[in-house]
Amino acid sequence: MRSTTNTIGLLPSRHDVIQVADPRAEALRTRDALMTVVERVLTKGTYILGEEVEAFEQEWAQYLGVVACVGVANGTDALALALSAVGVSAGDEVITVSHTAVATVAAIEYLGACPVFLDIDPQTRCVDPRLIRSVLSPRTKAIVPVHIYGQPAPMDEILAVADGHGLKVVEDCAQAHGAAINGRKVGTFGHAAAFSFYPTKNLGALGDGGAIVTDDPSIAETLRALRQYGWKRRYISQTQGRNSRLDELQAAVLRFKLPFLEERNQRRRTIAQSYQAALVGTGLQPPVSVRDTLHAMHLFVVESRAREALEAHLRSAGIASARHYPMPVHLQPAYAGRLRGSDQLPITEALYQRILTIPCHPDLEDGHIDRIASALRLWQEPSSRNGGRHIDPNREKHP
Repeated sequence: MRSTTNTIGLLPSRHDVIQVADPRAEALRTRDALMTVVERVLTKGTYILGEEVEAFEQEWAQYLGVVACVGVANGTDALALALSAVGVSAGDEVITVSHTAVATVAAIEYLGACPVFLDIDPQTRCVDPRLIRSVLSPRTKAIVPVHIYGQPAPMDEILAVADGHGLKVVEDCAQAHGAAINGRKVGTFGHAAAFSFYPTKNLGALGDGGAIVTDDPSIAETLRALRQYGWKRRYISQTQGRNSRLDELQAAVLRFKLPFLEERNQRRRTIAQSYQAALVGTGLQPPVSVRDTLHAMHLFVVESRAREALEAHLRSAGIASARHYPMPVHLQPAYAGRLRGSDQLPITEALYQRILTIPCHPDLEDGHIDRIASALRLWQEPSSRNGGRHIDPNREKHP
């Protein structure tokens, strides 16, 4: 029996594998400029909540088009502090989705609040706003829509329900830097919004970092106290707070990177367009294009009925893939069976049997993009006639 060979060419070495994310590539490419930034911070001698943080807060607020930005230690803290600042406290219910990073749910529970899950729209993979009213209770205090993978959630519909029931809206923008609806950037619709600057994000630091943005000056003032022990005057805690401060070094790095965000987001979208073209006729389901929205394309996630075979097919071409995420939050051991709405998520659970993330970061070389597109073109989704197995169109038949 003749052995089957890689249809893309010789099997690449592990050093030639195209990674799903590669923050090191950007860091090395801009190393000299980054070292100048580091030297500037070192020379100033102020390393916590100084001029760099203040400048970044102003620049990020201006980029988004909001009144205020408050830098914090990470994206999880950003969401927890934002919810606290809009009045969420222990015992309150917060509506969100299970199709998200665990951080979304962890942030809600940090406050002693109770996450309540809603199912998603199968096209956008974001929360289905038509379901919100079905889970409302006297304890419902807020909604956290997640702009998953960089796809904007339907904010107009969400806000219409929230406004009608006196609910606060805090956007989870951890994956959506620069995404927009009708030209208006996400993060500017709710009462507040949380961003993460984890190194793999569209705007990433060289470590952890986060920020909250808002158009409400009183919320911003509350946040500045909450991020630093509840201080309004140094060493005097007016309220209970925590230590969650964006440091000067990370703020300076983010300031350096911010002017390139739009260009790098466009690079992501250009790569995604190449993949979309390659997927025509393969049967794979790519991200959908939603009218009047601009996808940040943080992740390019396809859906396949033969995901394990697709993973192997890509791996044979030296292309890494990932699952975002291996399982929805409500099925993970720490949360299984204890959160309201967990038994009403059929679309979410079905999605998690099919999703696979393909490399789509802006530091991919053109040759990498061509290699990925070629591998995608060779794929064919299984039909009922072949029993669910992937049939390689270039595979020689066994004699």
